[in-house]
Amino acid sequence: MFGLSLPTVPFLPFLSGGRSTPAGDAPLVLDRTSIDEIGRELDALREETLATLGEEDREYIYRIIKAQRGFEVAGRGLLFLGFLPPAWLAGVAALSVSKILDNMEIGHNVMHGQYDWMREPSLNSRVFEWDTVCPSDQWRHSHNYVHHTYTNILGKDRDIGYGILRMDPAQRWHPYYLGNPVYATALMLLFEWGVMLHDAEVERIVARKRSWRDVLPLAKGWWRKARRQVVKDYLAFPLLTGPLFVPTLLGNATANLVRNVWAYSIIFCGHFPSGVQSFTEEETAEETRGEWYVRQLLGSANITGTPLFHIMSGNLSHQIEHHLFPDLPAHRYPELAPRVREVCEKHGLPYNTGGLTAQVASVWKKIFLLALPPGWVRQEPEVRVVLERRETHPA
Repeated sequence: MFGLSLPTVPFLPFLSGGRSTPAGDAPLVLDRTSIDEIGRELDALREETLATLGEEDREYIYRIIKAQRGFEVAGRGLLFLGFLPPAWLAGVAALSVSKILDNMEIGHNVMHGQYDWMREPSLNSRVFEWDTVCPSDQWRHSHNYVHHTYTNILGKDRDIGYGILRMDPAQRWHPYYLGNPVYATALMLLFEWGVMLHDAEVERIVARKRSWRDVLPLAKGWWRKARRQVVKDYLAFPLLTGPLFVPTLLGNATANLVRNVWAYSIIFCGHFPSGVQSFTEEETAEETRGEWYVRQLLGSANITGTPLFHIMSGNLSHQIEHHLFPDLPAHRYPELAPRVREVCEKHGLPYNTGGLTAQVASVWKKIFLLALPPGWVRQEPEVRVVLERRETHPA
């Protein structure tokens, strides 16, 4: 576009993308019988879990809420002693844990309807509000509807790159993407604001496919919600600490930063490490139930860790199970994961999982590699799963 002629650089081994797989590997073809069987097996697993929801799940979410509130009270209380460095650090740590629990194990999961069966007004997915600048109704649209309906479908799932990043080789390269690592770092540090702006579809506005006028109703929601959050964290609570206004403001800002970096890392590790597969609109037209399940299996990745790690990740460390069963209580995912993995092994499907360090490294490697022109990168092909589809699907 800008008249640049960029040479290939085959002698740079660190520009080798993807996992090491033989160049001649043929795609794995999943036949119709297996696809339909996967659909029945996962449907049965979901129904089996639904039938056992009850007091244990109720007590679990109440314990998490109690813990979250306790950490917030402790964190805000310790910041009143912020003139003592240990108290300030402990206050920031407690407030960070509170915000992470609120956004991930409580907010994200409650707004998926995972606890609607309880008929508890404060846990109703349609009215729940969380401790972040993004209005919950806008998040439910961009995440629950758009992302979970069109998971990893290029051109439909806007979570692929969030409108600003190149996160899949199928996205056409442009010199703008040379800034991929910079944009990713900015999104990580300001993640709650990026999530807030997600529904604006800024890339479509830049391409003149959407008018700023269309964004005005969203902007009203941003103003109402962000104003409350900014006043709470950067004015009201700092003022309450009197002469410690600045240390308290910095403590609140640090807690929000910790939450942003943590949430970004967990979410990106569940969607963008090596081995996660994307799809075209043609490949996913008129999907059957089994095909939908397979798309979720192939388009997600898990992170291994301790029970505490899973809680702090909102159990999104089990992103595969979350995409399969978004409305089941997330604390059930660890018990479902071995059975989902058995289904994958039975039908020869990959089950993408790894430690946090490995998945984070894989994501950032992809961010850097996809910033470069395709001719600069020696892509090592990954094994792709192709679904055998019927010529026509029943209406």
